[in-house]
Amino acid sequence: MSKESNVVNFYVMCNKLKTLIRKGWIDWSVHAVRRESVAEHIYSTIMLAIAMKSEYQYNIDIMKVAYMLAIHELGECLIDDLTQFQISKENKKIIEHMAVHDILSDLLDGEQIEKIYLEFDERKTKEAQFAHLCDKLECDLQSKLYGEDNLVDLTEQKNNATFYNEKVQSLLNEGYTWEEMWLIFGQRTYSYDENFIAVSNYALNNKIKNNSRITELEYKYKKLVKEYLDKKNN
Repeated sequence: MSKESNVVNFYVMCNKLKTLIRKGWIDWSVHAVRRESVAEHIYSTIMLAIAMKSEYQYNIDIMKVAYMLAIHELGECLIDDLTQFQISKENKKIIEHMAVHDILSDLLDGEQIEKIYLEFDERKTKEAQFAHLCDKLECDLQSKLYGEDNLVDLTEQKNNATFYNEKVQSLLNEGYTWEEMWLIFGQRTYSYDENFIAVSNYALNNKIKNNSRITELEYKYKKLVKEYLDKKNN
């Protein structure tokens, strides 16, 4: 195949992630007009990584982290987004690695890209460990955004296997809301360091969508854009 076809084929394959909705939000029947796609999740993990590196000054190669996160869901182009409650980590790892290898096999840099993907998956380097934590915390924060908009009804979970998971039920029985459950689940399940715990706790204890700082900036630039458009039209 030509270089041009390799470029376009890889682009088209990855483009599938724009419309592949995250399975967890489907399982929980999130009542959003647009539920988060895998591509949107990837973007958010990279933005979260940039912010975490900035504020806590981790001694890591942030460009490598961003690269890892950009490709960390590559296998889902072929195998779909499967949660930990649907397939074992071991089985998912086997089939996902096969898919990533096949997706990259026609690219000249395919072997190098695959090594970075596998580095992320093995979580042995500091960049891979950091990227993994960003991947997990992003999901927790997205659940908080959905929760603040009251987009999940816990009485509608009859066919949701995740709802009946022992850890999930334990947290809900402790009195946590749906979004609180996600954040606490993350804290108790993943190896968050003190900085990731601090950010998770901030989200747990505060409104994160419509805070005054965000509202102030949105108002400022909507006003500024309007002024420019008014000048143009007059």
